Amino acid sequence: MKVRADIAALIREGHTNASIAHRLHCHPTTVARARQALRLPPADQLGRLYLEAVPTGRVKDYQPPAGWMPLSPDQQRANRERLLAALRDEAA
Repeated sequence: MKVRADIAALIREGHTNASIAHRLHCHPTTVARARQALRLPPADQLGRLYLEAVPTGRVKDYQPPAGWMPLSPDQQRANRERLLAALRDEAA
């Protein structure tokens, strides 16, 4: 396993420490130490922010189901009041 060589290649491509650690299944500290040992500059986090495909748990371009309508402020308030009333009844 040539982790340091793989780290060096990904650093030269411009990846951040977190991205490299995720790809190589190692700790970000390992990547940071390899970066220091190779005397390579720190990652440009802002430059890579939108270029990396780091899993976030969010769904891109989410479309709500057909026919779904957002709640009005009055509906939200009514739902909140019903929830609070139900919580008060359980606590009593």
